[in-house]
Amino acid sequence: MPTLRDPLPDYPWDTMAPFIERARRHPGGVLDLSIGSPVDPTPSVAREALAAAAEAHGYPATAGAADLREAISEWTLRRRGVTVAPDAVLPTIGSKELVALLPLLLGIGRGEAVVHPRIAYPSYAMGAALVGAESVAADDPGEWPAGTRLVWVNSPSNPDGRVLGVAELRSAVARARELGAVIVGDECYAEFGWEAPWDIERIPSILDPRVVGDDHRGVLAAYSLSKQSNLAGYRAAFVAGDAELIASLLRVRKHAGLIPPAPVQAVTAAVLGDEAHVDAQRERYRARRALLRPALEAAGYRIDGSEAGLYLWATRGADAWESVAELAELGIVSGPGHFYGVHSPQHVRLALTASDPVISAAAERLSLAAARSSQAADGPA
Repeated sequence: MPTLRDPLPDYPWDTMAPFIERARRHPGGVLDLSIGSPVDPTPSVAREALAAAAEAHGYPATAGAADLREAISEWTLRRRGVTVAPDAVLPTIGSKELVALLPLLLGIGRGEAVVHPRIAYPSYAMGAALVGAESVAADDPGEWPAGTRLVWVNSPSNPDGRVLGVAELRSAVARARELGAVIVGDECYAEFGWEAPWDIERIPSILDPRVVGDDHRGVLAAYSLSKQSNLAGYRAAFVAGDAELIASLLRVRKHAGLIPPAPVQAVTAAVLGDEAHVDAQRERYRARRALLRPALEAAGYRIDGSEAGLYLWATRGADAWESVAELAELGIVSGPGHFYGVHSPQHVRLALTASDPVISAAAERLSLAAARSSQAADGPA
């Protein structure tokens, strides 16, 4: 059978099996804070739109239905402060599909480079690997090589919750244009800012007029409804920006049959017009963060970054696998920093997407462990 020219590495989460098994043996059961899959209810506006669109006997439009394109355009202005025309947006089948396939869709290949953050969601590198391109982990635009064809920036970042300000985004766009590269802002966590100034200010988009003016040339922004609207199972996402790039991507996607189902398109349009469910979800995550962060700190972990997004990026100064094992002894499953590149060997990622009871139980176990450790350090009275 034919195979990829360069075999891909094993899926990293498969290596977590022994730690998950250890966590399952905890008397109170396993508390999985490793993968950020939403657990809260799908909003009623989505369920109602899905039911109304169930009669979907015809092929949907790859470009998205007209009302969906209008909804995306209106949402980007209302929530992101960005003006994009309805013909400069494109629905995608979730955001991971776009991340992994964009190098292929752009015709990138061997001898060319895909740049992504040093600490990053691994699908950026996998997208490069799928086409045989070089994957370059570099945050400083001055380190981006001459052969760069695609740059990913991720703000707020998965896993470390870092936010890029307007000046940083402007510098990144300027360097990408100098190199003749496409630059894409992965902004899937933009509704969740926790620390100043992002607790009150809008997290800037790469398409923000303060970054690009009114010139979207070579610049795209990607967004997903998985987290803000609990629609991970729907695979509802979109990309917006440079109209010529969008037209080129649309042409390729038509040939490849990369079409979001019509009912999902209807759901996407509906939820983009409703902000109440997003506000409610934001408060759920805020409350979970307020429980889990101090418990981790009491247990000896330092929280780095994490000013936005849906994760706590924690370290106690040891190798990440040691922390994963330590947490597994408490029945808590975390994600090792090794999964996010070689530049985070001492951090673990803990998701706020677990249910309220799970987050509460994890905080309680961490606090009890911290108390026992303190008593042991004090010794007998």
